[in-house]
Amino acid sequence: MPVHTPSRTPVRAPSNAAYAAARALSDGQAKPLGALGDLEALAAWVASCQGVCPPRQLDDVRVVVFAGDHGIAADGVSAYPVEITPAMVYGIAGGHAGVSALAAANSVSVSIYDLGVAVDFDDLPPEVSRFKVRRSSGAIHLTDALTRAEVEAALAAGDTIAAEQIADGAQLLISGDLGIGNTTVAAALIAATLGVPGAAVTGRGTGIDEGTLVHKTALIEAAVARAGDRVADPVERLAALGAADFAAAVGFISGAARRGVPVLLDGVIAVAEALVAEDYAPGTKAWLQAGHRSTEPGQALALDRLGLAPLVDFSMRLGEGSGAVLAVPVLRSAVAALTGIAQLSDLT
Repeated sequence: MPVHTPSRTPVRAPSNAAYAAARALSDGQAKPLGALGDLEALAAWVASCQGVCPPRQLDDVRVVVFAGDHGIAADGVSAYPVEITPAMVYGIAGGHAGVSALAAANSVSVSIYDLGVAVDFDDLPPEVSRFKVRRSSGAIHLTDALTRAEVEAALAAGDTIAAEQIADGAQLLISGDLGIGNTTVAAALIAATLGVPGAAVTGRGTGIDEGTLVHKTALIEAAVARAGDRVADPVERLAALGAADFAAAVGFISGAARRGVPVLLDGVIAVAEALVAEDYAPGTKAWLQAGHRSTEPGQALALDRLGLAPLVDFSMRLGEGSGAVLAVPVLRSAVAALTGIAQLSDLT
């Protein structure tokens, strides 16, 4: 199946005119000036992304989950075995996973793509494995995760998925994640991108104990040291320290931004991908909002670099895009307030 080749040119900014018009509309409403606080800025951001004021309600929101296994998981960085990854692919494909339940409650659709799971899924619809790049990734503390050609293929796949979702009517996209060991990969990418020690970004992931946390931190530091100066280039960074699912999500996030569709980020995985996406396609971050606050320490540092603040905080660490789904009603409420509250001048 042919895929688009994603552009690495800078991303155009959302509309300043629509943003200003939305702030003016909010200021004129029948309420104290600024009474809705950050909701007013959120509504203006939606208007700027859509390039129109008042903005359209976010009726078509979609989670795309990128699944993959990670070679470093074999070195004991997770509280769960790698066999959990394919089991959860089936759960999401069947609509029975955590993100499935939360998405159904909030009128959000969910799809899943296997980019690098260690097994194949011949008994699932072909669309699930349509863009599969390889089985698992290299153990990043010992070897590269991917070849450069594999990174480019995954980036193109994510870009194509974004293009197809948008062509089908998506107004807001969420990048979901699935794969044992993925918080280790995310921490390595964040450490390499920000130039900070592994200890500053490494968390407990699936709930590891103190000894495993120390071990996980050491592997992340070894991986970043092994990658060296190559991390300055975002494609090489993904080859050395990423995975096929991560690279696809980078292509997805930057591809959505280039097409003028905003992305709501989930936890530490999506935020690590967004950091790389901003380097890959400068200007991407203007099209992003942070859905929820992760329990992983690397997320806070990455969000600070992106200039984003989480919309909700439920101390979640499920992944799959689940935390971002819970922030969707906040964005919809912001739009509803901007479009549904009368102008004070009409009431006096």
